[in-house]
Amino acid sequence: MSSVISEIRKDYLYNLLLRGERADGRSFTQYRPIEIERNIIKKAEGSALVRLGKTQVMVGIKIQPGEPFPDAPNRGVIVTNAELVPLASPIFEPGPPNEYGIELARVVDRGVRESGAVDLDALCIVPGEKVWVIFIDIHILDDCGNIMDASSLGAIAALLGATVPASRFGLGDDFQLPVRDIPIATTAVEFGDVVLFDPDIDEEAIADAKLTVITKADGTICGMQKSGPGMLSEEQVYRIVDIACENAREIREKFLE
Repeated sequence: MSSVISEIRKDYLYNLLLRGERADGRSFTQYRPIEIERNIIKKAEGSALVRLGKTQVMVGIKIQPGEPFPDAPNRGVIVTNAELVPLASPIFEPGPPNEYGIELARVVDRGVRESGAVDLDALCIVPGEKVWVIFIDIHILDDCGNIMDASSLGAIAALLGATVPASRFGLGDDFQLPVRDIPIATTAVEFGDVVLFDPDIDEEAIADAKLTVITKADGTICGMQKSGPGMLSEEQVYRIVDIACENAREIREKFLE
């Protein structure tokens, strides 16, 4: 029965697309309403709750001293984890992170790391021995589609409001986490040769391919992630990148700068 319902839903959405429409009335490039609440977890060094339509993601930041990586002895460390809470979706299961949870954490981590969003050189305490370690913990509270963009947005929003708790560890005065860029992830899906941005849960379920583009404040690309069995043409990729840069600029200016 579920496969029949799925086909009926797919036909319904496809017929809408042929008329240039989406089920919720948005244009193909339009995002759902975005809301961001910062610093709502009092015990965390930084936090953000992001609502993207009905999708809800909580991100918390913890910062503490630790050892640097051997190949970067004078730089701070970033560790990113994602928890897909079973109550957030019928397809999420308890236990260790599954493949999608690992992908989600890695893409968010890549966006922060490759953009140079955090000045890791400024987080060295004792060269080669002790640095500040930043833990980015992502909790999916309600998956109604596009948790990738919501998680990325929550991570940078939480980092922007984070404070390094130096006094707690007897290492001087507390100071604002040195954030120097604002990477934004923008996701599109391909369905029947049509490209849709910010897919909801139904659009994700029937999409042939998905592409996430992460851009820095100056518009340069610092990360990309493609998933799904479908193929994207060169023209589609270029179009997605162009629109992603514009959507990211608008989100950055309206919510984070």
